[in-house]
Amino acid sequence: MARSLLILIASLLMWGGIHSANAQNYPEREIRLVLGFPPGGGADLVTRYFAEKLGPLSGKPVIVENKPGAGGHFAHTYVAKSRPDGYTVYVVGGTTLASSVHVLKNPPIDPLRDLEPIGTILKSPWVMDVDAKSSFNSVAALTAYLKEKKDKASYGAFSTTGQVMGELYKSLAGLEMVQVLYKSPGDALNDMLGKSIDVMFADVGFTLGQMQNGKVRPLAVSTASRSKELPNVPTMAEAGVPGIDLTVWWATMVPAGTPQPVKDKLRGWFDQILRMPETAKLFATQGAEVFISTPEETTAYLRREINNWGEYVRKAKIEPQ
Repeated sequence: MARSLLILIASLLMWGGIHSANAQNYPEREIRLVLGFPPGGGADLVTRYFAEKLGPLSGKPVIVENKPGAGGHFAHTYVAKSRPDGYTVYVVGGTTLASSVHVLKNPPIDPLRDLEPIGTILKSPWVMDVDAKSSFNSVAALTAYLKEKKDKASYGAFSTTGQVMGELYKSLAGLEMVQVLYKSPGDALNDMLGKSIDVMFADVGFTLGQMQNGKVRPLAVSTASRSKELPNVPTMAEAGVPGIDLTVWWATMVPAGTPQPVKDKLRGWFDQILRMPETAKLFATQGAEVFISTPEETTAYLRREINNWGEYVRKAKIEPQ
């Protein structure tokens, strides 16, 4: 028995030495950036930008692995169950992680236990959009119209943030409108332009693009202060609906148990990218701002957001699925 114990201890020490050596030599092969959205959207554009910049810094190829499905929860599970060696890095919405704890009866992961942060990367508001050809130029005008339609009114959302913003607006404005969930913003837009829904809640990047196309008119943003990219668009509070303050933020995460030297390298590379002038310019095209936090600050922020989203989901009367 003593000999078996010695063999076990020796094996553990040897494995620890190999593990440490591998961490010091990291990276030795390609790195994958995982994203819970399909190719082609704003999140995909930003993730591919990071892949392009991360390659030269790491000295290895960096590929983007799109894992869409189940509102991002499929990607959560995929990353959390990946080997914690630094070769799987998650580019994820912190709001998606925080809300998952409350909108699912059986969350696939615990983001505070199963993932570890490298740091935050960006933040932006969400936007209330109407058809650019409609007569609505203010939230007040839209609200009056939706009240007349009662339960014949409807709104579109394609994310938990949009869903919560829509439900909070509905509750605070005393509306009866019906929620319609979509897989993509394009699907929601097509239905709004076809007059199947009255209003939609989308990200700033999508809104800016569709404003240029002459398809949407933004009426308000979800944050407590105005967006730098939409300076003439009021906040929901300014538009007469106080009580809504939702900030969308993104971070980079790795599976829990990833060696500290590996996380330190990743942190250094992402920090370099975030401080590049072209990064701020790219984020601006998506209606976002650079948002830099340490891993410790990111964990604390995520913990607060999990608490906040519990309150948002309760106010919005969203039943866990």
